[in-house]
Amino acid sequence: MTVHRIQDVWLPFGGLLLSSLLAVALLWRPETLSDLAWGWRLPLVVLGSWALGAGFMHGLGLVVTRPWGRRLLAAPLCWWGLAGFALFVAGRWILG
Repeated sequence: MTVHRIQDVWLPFGGLLLSSLLAVALLWRPETLSDLAWGWRLPLVVLGSWALGAGFMHGLGLVVTRPWGRRLLAAPLCWWGLAGFALFVAGRWILG
């Protein structure tokens, strides 16, 4: 399997799968974010909305045409945001 195939098929699928799991997890246990103070909750809700939206967008193969949108939703930045938000949610679940 070549690197090109991994980037074109498995990374978007992984982003879609991770976004789906995070969306279900946050619907199942909304206190993960709602128990936080406002100073932390608002930035994390914005990060989560952006990360989940970008993960779904890449997973479905949607493309943004505007230059600022392409920079904001570029693949490396999208993966880092999604991974960071997933680690935060997992940490809140584990540490309780």
